[in-house]
Amino acid sequence: MHDINDIRKDPDAFDAGLAKRGVSACANQMLTLDDKRRVAIAEAQDLQTRRNEASKKIGQAKRRDDEVEAQRLMDEVAGLKDDLQKAEEAERMANDKLMEALAALPNLPLEGVPIGEDEEANVEVRSFGTPREGKAEHFEIGETLGMMDFEAAAALSGSRFVVLRDELARLDRALGNFMIDLHINEFDYRETALPVLVRDDAVYGTGQLPKFAEDLFRTENGYWLTPTAEVTLTNLVREQITDAAELPLRFAALTQCFRSEAGAAGRDTRGMIRQHQFTKVELVSIVDADSGEAELERKTQCAEEVLKRLDLPYRGMQLCTGDMGFCARKTYDLEVWLPGQNAYREISSVSYCGDFQGRRMNARFRHEGEKQTQFVHTLNGSGLAVGRTLVAVLENYVNEDGTVTVPEVLRPYMGGAEKIGDAHA
Repeated sequence: MHDINDIRKDPDAFDAGLAKRGVSACANQMLTLDDKRRVAIAEAQDLQTRRNEASKKIGQAKRRDDEVEAQRLMDEVAGLKDDLQKAEEAERMANDKLMEALAALPNLPLEGVPIGEDEEANVEVRSFGTPREGKAEHFEIGETLGMMDFEAAAALSGSRFVVLRDELARLDRALGNFMIDLHINEFDYRETALPVLVRDDAVYGTGQLPKFAEDLFRTENGYWLTPTAEVTLTNLVREQITDAAELPLRFAALTQCFRSEAGAAGRDTRGMIRQHQFTKVELVSIVDADSGEAELERKTQCAEEVLKRLDLPYRGMQLCTGDMGFCARKTYDLEVWLPGQNAYREISSVSYCGDFQGRRMNARFRHEGEKQTQFVHTLNGSGLAVGRTLVAVLENYVNEDGTVTVPEVLRPYMGGAEKIGDAHA
């Protein structure tokens, strides 16, 4: 959410920022809506003042035994009450229109973010490891092992679901446990167990509503299934004032996530790359205005460490203005090498959102001894998507005989097993 006062101070700069994201200039439109809101506020305040003054005069007239004047004033107050109700409704509607318009606008990119329309303009900033030659895609490996079953999942739930069995199910669980342990034990994140059903306010606060409702699943009684634990972790500070001394707050959660993939028709229809239900470790930071960019670098390194310890080749990409998410000011994507596809694919996206989400959530912080509050700045990132990491492990660690070597860091989570699919492992 943008601050209308910032738009009023420099409408040209606001429109220039939107232009970098391919959004047409609209500062004047926002200011026009704000002017209407201000007029409505002034009219309501004027009526309230007149009503208060008339009410005060009623008592004065009665003390003078001037019943005629008292009755006239009471009639005036009654009329003003009706007018005030209408004015307050007009104020509410004007404010709602402004908030609705502001809520539909994406965040502005930071200076230095590459300008471009789509992923073609993203910039590689670093890489790790040497890409391996492909032997098979993950679904071929999993089905050959007899441990990855899309037909069974389709019978249960339809397309874009999977049933994992035996050692592959255990490997999936091992990956999630390894990731969350790493972030909790070494990177100072606070492990958090969360609901996966949330109300409107939560998904509005992190920017999924109102614009991206079609990407979400909703229950018949009005709950939303969380598309990422970013929603729940970030909203832990909604409508609160945090002591500045407590910042940064760093939260991590291993949760199920649910996405409709409304815009993914025809893409990644086979396999586990794009599922309706998947497991992910999410990392969220709540910081002050001075710490955001440094925290972005730190958080990205935390996600990268997972890939390094699994010895999975990857590259880090800085996203251009046209490829960043709605709430982001700056984003790094980590793309893991998938030999079976002979391509790098996104496995983590780490974003700095400034105070954009803080405003939507009315989440603030305050320094000791100060009355004034400031909106928190938020960051989020995957550390990592478990299903896609499983895909990467299968394609990078498959052997000629169809078995899959278990990465060393996962073996303690696998009962010491060194291979999957080997009867003697």
